[in-house]
Amino acid sequence: MRAHLIATAIVSAMLFATSASATVVLSGDSGGKMEEYVARFQQVRTSGETVVIDGTCSSACTMVLGLVPRNRICATENAVLGFHAAWMYDTSGNRVASPSGTRDLMKTYPASVRAWIARNGGLKPEMMYLRGRTLAAIFKPCDEASRSASVSSTKQVGAVRQSPGKDMRRANFDAR
Repeated sequence: MRAHLIATAIVSAMLFATSASATVVLSGDSGGKMEEYVARFQQVRTSGETVVIDGTCSSACTMVLGLVPRNRICATENAVLGFHAAWMYDTSGNRVASPSGTRDLMKTYPASVRAWIARNGGLKPEMMYLRGRTLAAIFKPCDEASRSASVSSTKQVGAVRQSPGKDMRRANFDAR
């Protein structure tokens, strides 16, 4: 357990001890606790980093859309955003819907994302996906430099892949 906590601290430090020119690449992120994502994306916002969504960003990961300034987020053609209603565990350990968590989640999203969710029936327990042209109409596609950064060679460092010779980060915040 202690080794896991130390590894998580090292990964977090590597991810967030960056300059304003750094790029965080979200890919293969299935989400987690909303509070943890709020804290992480507030750090990204404060750092001035750019976010490239280059793969799946689901559940709490999608909070990036409202927590990092829109002009610092782009999506590649590989980007897929997965949305669902918030849930929690009850006293018996069963997973149950969280109406207040879902309201908080919806408040996080920009108006254009809330409108898309509403047009698609609202947040439900089942995952709904935003991708392709519909996503490109809401969030700017990545330019050539961002695309190059997201497909550059990377070295694995825990759950964070760091691009050699570039100030770019790839994360799937599941390193806990």
